[in-house]
Amino acid sequence: MSARDLLKVPPLRIERLSLSEGLAMAEGGSSPFGGLGYGTPDDLAWMPTVNAQVLSARGPMADVWHASGQVQSGTTGLVRWRTDGHWVLGAIDLDETVERQGVAKLAQRAYHDLFKTLEETGCAHLLRIWNYLPQINGDGGGLERYRQFNAGRQEAFLEAGQAAFEGAPAACALGIRQGALCIRFLAGQIAPVPVENPRQVSAYRYPDTYGPRSPTFSRAALAELGGGDVALFISGTASIIGHETVHLGDVVAQTHETLRNLAAVIEAANARTTAEFALPRLEAVVYVRNVADAEAVRSVLAEVLGAEAPTLRHAVFLEADICRQDLLVEIEAHAVAPGTLN
Repeated sequence: MSARDLLKVPPLRIERLSLSEGLAMAEGGSSPFGGLGYGTPDDLAWMPTVNAQVLSARGPMADVWHASGQVQSGTTGLVRWRTDGHWVLGAIDLDETVERQGVAKLAQRAYHDLFKTLEETGCAHLLRIWNYLPQINGDGGGLERYRQFNAGRQEAFLEAGQAAFEGAPAACALGIRQGALCIRFLAGQIAPVPVENPRQVSAYRYPDTYGPRSPTFSRAALAELGGGDVALFISGTASIIGHETVHLGDVVAQTHETLRNLAAVIEAANARTTAEFALPRLEAVVYVRNVADAEAVRSVLAEVLGAEAPTLRHAVFLEADICRQDLLVEIEAHAVAPGTLN
């Protein structure tokens, strides 16, 4: 697709707002395309929430998406979706106490319906996925629940003919203490460019010591958003070198290592685009396993990035379990800048 054609792509815009700002926007007649809420009410159809405790001083927050076209809503199986014809935002919530299936089967079923949604809406390319799994590190009958989730997710990717290895979308998977299995996703009509971290083994190439099926995601993805903008979606990033967790039991050292990994991903991404991204200028979500560690993590961010850095000032802090029991902190992020893909 030429640069001129990309400028004709219906632009998609994202902004991080407080809950009150998001609600005021919707009540003012300017209904957003959709959103992802952090600690927000669970009855807002256009803004599905993440059921996790918000630790940020500003309280509930939301990433609100704006599209320029007419928005339509619908359902496909388990998926509730909104589309303007070029972009689609979707949400899935599966209550295991009602569904009575194992995590692997639920994940496979959920992703099967996700891919059916992409087919029906004509938005074939996944850009970003958010996964929230209750008791992610719990025993699911001889196999950790996260590893079961990975098995079901990868099977669905393979069944749908989607890229389960190279070319997989950016994603995160966090553990919430209770509630439903939640999947949120953004897709479009233009394929993103996957980005890997040279300091880490690609997640889809992890050895089988981490489970019978590897996690299905790229470390980041670059996507044209229309209007001359490029988005960088950074997957959940933690204190991992190669494929191994480092700095066991030390949340300060893990946070420093996580920031080094984020910097490496950004450097790799900048080599693939004319847009310029930087560690201090991200919209980040910071997940901490232990509430008591939040202030230590915040202090490391201030030390490395500066107390007034947008990454820290705009960050949402959430209590959540990380996909590995020995990880204490994880950071995922996005950013948008003018440019094109190389």
